[in-house]
Amino acid sequence: MADDGLQRLSVIYCGICSFPPEYCEFGGKFQKCKTWLSTNHPDLFDQLYSDDAVLAKSTQGQLSLEKQEKVEREIQKLQEKEARAAEKELAKKLSSKVVVKRVERSKRKHVIAVSGVDVFGIDAKKLAKTFASKFATGASVTKNVEGKDEIVIQGDVGDEVEHYLTTLLEEKGLDGIKVERTEDKPKKKSSSN
Repeated sequence: MADDGLQRLSVIYCGICSFPPEYCEFGGKFQKCKTWLSTNHPDLFDQLYSDDAVLAKSTQGQLSLEKQEKVEREIQKLQEKEARAAEKELAKKLSSKVVVKRVERSKRKHVIAVSGVDVFGIDAKKLAKTFASKFATGASVTKNVEGKDEIVIQGDVGDEVEHYLTTLLEEKGLDGIKVERTEDKPKKKSSSN
């Protein structure tokens, strides 16, 4: 291989926002990015965000004091916005529930409809595939009346589904989430002679 005089440059990308660490402040998750950088690359963190580095930038004329204060205010606003969004998402998750509904099809045939798992970051299609293999039955993802994903499992496996979902949510650290059981029976047709 011929040496063309070019050096290979190694670039570090943030594990949170995927920007180079010098540009994390523009990503909207700046506080998380700084935490990630201090944990994974402490030398680069010191180089960019230590008190000496910030002071050096301001004294070299790269940042005037007014601009530095403005940047700090903007960063503060972004951090507050990010915290509010995280609180809102957590509140949404905690107020949500997973519904396991037993639906009677005909005489002794039943299906189980599971809805509400998408709120917790669980992929409905993968979960349907897991149910199909775990319970040796048919399972598919359909849209319910509200337009949200619903997993329909053939057979009367409501207890097993409820237990599996409770365990899955506990593994994800969401043990306060309620798994609600309901039953849906078809209306009997009235015979009028």
